[in-house]
Amino acid sequence: MDPALEVFITVAEKQSFTRAAEMLHMTQPAVSQYVRSLEQTLGTKLLDRSNKYVRLNPAGEIVYHHAREISGLYARMQYLIDDMKHAARGELSIGASYTYGEYVLPHLLARLMEEYPEIKPTITIGNSKEIAELVGSRRLDVGMIEGELQDERFRIEPIAEDAMYIVAPAGHRFAERKGLRLSDLQEETWIVREAGSGTREAADHLFARHQFQPGRHMEFGSTQIIKESVEAGLGISLLSKAAVRKEMVLGTLHLLDVEGLPYHRQFSLVTQASPFYTKAMEVFMELAREQRSF
Repeated sequence: MDPALEVFITVAEKQSFTRAAEMLHMTQPAVSQYVRSLEQTLGTKLLDRSNKYVRLNPAGEIVYHHAREISGLYARMQYLIDDMKHAARGELSIGASYTYGEYVLPHLLARLMEEYPEIKPTITIGNSKEIAELVGSRRLDVGMIEGELQDERFRIEPIAEDAMYIVAPAGHRFAERKGLRLSDLQEETWIVREAGSGTREAADHLFARHQFQPGRHMEFGSTQIIKESVEAGLGISLLSKAAVRKEMVLGTLHLLDVEGLPYHRQFSLVTQASPFYTKAMEVFMELAREQRSF
């Protein structure tokens, strides 16, 4: 990789020539010379500088975005060549949506570390849209998302089916009632995830399918907060059974018997649309395919 791009990325991220020089074990004049050389090659300034800060200007934002992609591709090329001679090892950046990341991924990682101890995973948790965007910008090697995604940049592989139910607090007035209809829950307060979440997408699809509109709803950005809010009696929610397994055992949450449920959705693997993957990626994806129940 062009060392000028590597130096520029470091300066942009550290927002300082001094800190970049320390990070790269270089002198500050050498760092400045690399950046000047890159600016001369591109024919434009890339940084706004003062005594207090170093910031990307609009041209710098463009170069930084593409330099990060080039850096990721270069590192990936090195890994692929190295993989031809070695067992699965090295860094693996994994992203997962909240439900998968908090309730399924830990068990998968335990298997990965037991069978392939030389793989060093780093984990990012976000909603499905965020994870897909990070894979698209090559800041993640592989993502695990909920719901639907159609984008030619990605290879999208459904690997497991998730069953979702309407959950209510213990002692809810409909806890023992059979054959509820969604319309019976019109006056309930619904607690839903934020836009961009696979869980929110599932709720929106369920409501549209039944031509149902909740009378009141609250929006939270975490499944854990939603569970605790339902337990506290603030409302009801549509959640993955995997997410409420412990609460069901403890008796603090109850699955309502509603016609047309459970609602089924897919968990999917998302990667760049490439024919080449590192061995670390390949073994992780194979383990994910095997773990279809949770």
